[in-house]
Amino acid sequence: MRCVRGFTNRGASGRGAKHHLIGLLKAILAAVIGACLGLAATWLALERNVTFGETRLGPWIHNPRAAYADADPYTRAHRARMGDVPLSQGEGLLFFATASADGSPLDPRCDYVISGPMPPARLWTLSAMTPDGQPTHATATRTSISSAEIVRDHAGGFDIIASARARPGNWLPLPASGAFVLMLRLYDTSGSAAAGVMTGDQMPGLRRGRCA
Repeated sequence: MRCVRGFTNRGASGRGAKHHLIGLLKAILAAVIGACLGLAATWLALERNVTFGETRLGPWIHNPRAAYADADPYTRAHRARMGDVPLSQGEGLLFFATASADGSPLDPRCDYVISGPMPPARLWTLSAMTPDGQPTHATATRTSISSAEIVRDHAGGFDIIASARARPGNWLPLPASGAFVLMLRLYDTSGSAAAGVMTGDQMPGLRRGRCA
């Protein structure tokens, strides 16, 4: 009888240890899956340039806190990954566009017309960049155009044609293929102090033209 009782106690103890081990393995598996999902979500957010606190002015996007220490974690991680030093509001403003005014993603097979009002600034530059902030492999040796070199009409206005094919006048070369974004930098601008109340009507339009 003692042998039977002892065997029963050992069996119950073994089953308890087995259940404890299974519970521990489940907890470890859940932690590993959670960590992998978190890392995957973070990687995806960085790849897609997900940030918070952005302001949209027509097709143009601006993050007023990007240069500050209290920027959201995704913005800081993206900034560190790119090695980027964004403009503070005292230096100027940085805007970027990933789609035209009609919401269509920018496509190097298409031409784009940038025209209309430009916020006052001592100098501005418009550049074609890769989504991770690097210069594109454009069809020409340059990938930007500035206010110091554009040709204006008799009324002081101007149109910029962004295209992978050479265009007369103010031409901004685009890459022949691959994703790109347009970056507009305004240096020493009076709009810095009022960036939070600017409207899309104060920014240049971004219209898609013909596509190859």
